[in-house]
Amino acid sequence: MARYLYSLQYTKAGLEGTVKEGFRKREDFFRKTVKGLGGSTESANWAYGDTDIFIITDFPEAEAATSLALALALTGSFRVTTTPLLTAKDMDAGAKRMPSYRAPGT
Repeated sequence: MARYLYSLQYTKAGLEGTVKEGFRKREDFFRKTVKGLGGSTESANWAYGDTDIFIITDFPEAEAATSLALALALTGSFRVTTTPLLTAKDMDAGAKRMPSYRAPGT
């Protein structure tokens, strides 16, 4: 399973709808949606500032994580940023495969 961080910033309409429906109900709906895609929700944290919600999920494949990001964005209720969360093992494996690459203009 691969972990993903979804950072969501509400639009005015999205926030109004969530306030009307209830934050717990929206979180439960999100968790059910993730489960339906074969994943699980590790955490959902509400915040204030530039990001309104931080959600960490586990998915068996990238396609499920991508489909969720697309579905969230298409509602028009959020601006969505999806970040794959990597382990030290993932980083070490990537470092071993790192190609030779030159900086622009050098």
